[in-house]
Amino acid sequence: MSDISFTCKYHSPLGEITLACRDDRLTGLWFDGQKHYGSTLTGRTEEADVPVLRLAVRWLDEYFSGHEPQFVPPLSLMGTPFSRLVWRRLMDIPCGTTLTYKELTLRMAACGECGAGAVRAVAAAIGRNPVSLIVPCHRVIGSGGSLTGYAGGIWRKEWLLQAERSMAEGRLV
Repeated sequence: MSDISFTCKYHSPLGEITLACRDDRLTGLWFDGQKHYGSTLTGRTEEADVPVLRLAVRWLDEYFSGHEPQFVPPLSLMGTPFSRLVWRRLMDIPCGTTLTYKELTLRMAACGECGAGAVRAVAAAIGRNPVSLIVPCHRVIGSGGSLTGYAGGIWRKEWLLQAERSMAEGRLV
């Protein structure tokens, strides 16, 4: 893997987003100023117009125009093996739906991927997701439907979930 990260900015309805990649894989997507911003940026960074970033921008354009993207840019998710497993499971949550932290943990436990009591470990991994939106950590909510724990801010999580409900119902955002 290269020691240089290429980055670009995206102007979303929810504020500036920074995207990052190494080689030909997306490694980061953060709302500017969010918790864990730039967590995968190590070594040199350089703004660039490279194919994987263009593909991620296309994904964001589709998403923010009210259409669920039907593709995922190539990803390189940097984290512990357990974190990467949690992030892969997040991608199984359909657009327009949510799971609680406990429900996600129990699904993983049923597959032997963690213990049924690992809710805090699952929540911690979700909180460190380096590729927001594409790896949809915003689809995980607290028990009773409470909107908790989104590094980009609860107001963004609320907006994203409402937009996705509209997408799932076939309405434009």
